[in-house]
Amino acid sequence: MIHHSAVIHPKAIVPASCEIGPFCVIGPDVRLGDNCQLYSHVVIDGHTELGGHNQVFPFTSIGLKTQDLKWKGGITRTVIGSHNTFRESVTIHSATGDGEITRIGNHNQILAYCHIAHNVVVGNHVIMSNVATLAGHVVVEDNCIIGGLAGVHQFCRVGKFSMIGGCSKVVQDIPPFMLADGNPVEIRMINKIGLERNGFSDETISAIKQAHRIMFREQLSVSNALSKIEAEVPPLPDVLHFINFVQSSERGISR
Repeated sequence: MIHHSAVIHPKAIVPASCEIGPFCVIGPDVRLGDNCQLYSHVVIDGHTELGGHNQVFPFTSIGLKTQDLKWKGGITRTVIGSHNTFRESVTIHSATGDGEITRIGNHNQILAYCHIAHNVVVGNHVIMSNVATLAGHVVVEDNCIIGGLAGVHQFCRVGKFSMIGGCSKVVQDIPPFMLADGNPVEIRMINKIGLERNGFSDETISAIKQAHRIMFREQLSVSNALSKIEAEVPPLPDVLHFINFVQSSERGISR
């Protein structure tokens, strides 16, 4: 299942169950899992590992050298889980510092022309729409949706089950369970439809809505809003995750 025009280094690990299409290039330090499919004109290089059942569409580039000007050499890695889809012309870069990793989880849909920069960490079940961009050191938690043409600034975090609207400019953390949109981005409401679709209980959605109202509608400082949430909102696991996310923010949260 390897096209005769593909160029695969003898040291690369490519299981027999993989399909490698025309004009693909695979470097010496690449390891593919079972049943990966590279359609055509795909480049995978660097110290890069993909799990099983990944689909990689034409003109995608994975694992090449970071664009970060701080790169000084060494061994950097790109580690990708299983059951991901990378559509046309996606670029995923390796980390910057020796021993560091760009990491992507499982069951993600990365649509055409998206960019995932050095040292990014992407969780599971994430959707990035066309031309969405993650700058260096961004962290995206599970089950997020990032709209087309949205840009996320370096070192920002995107909390789980949040949604970012298309063409948004994100320069601070997006708390979990929120719907954010705009340039610069603002928190508009909770991601109610997304929570319902993912089986969140009415009790949990109500508690998240209450936390949202206190944090984003009552014109309190972040510290005072957190104190009020801790005092008044039921301490459900997802509410505690919201509180911990905000408390641990280094760039501050989008409001």
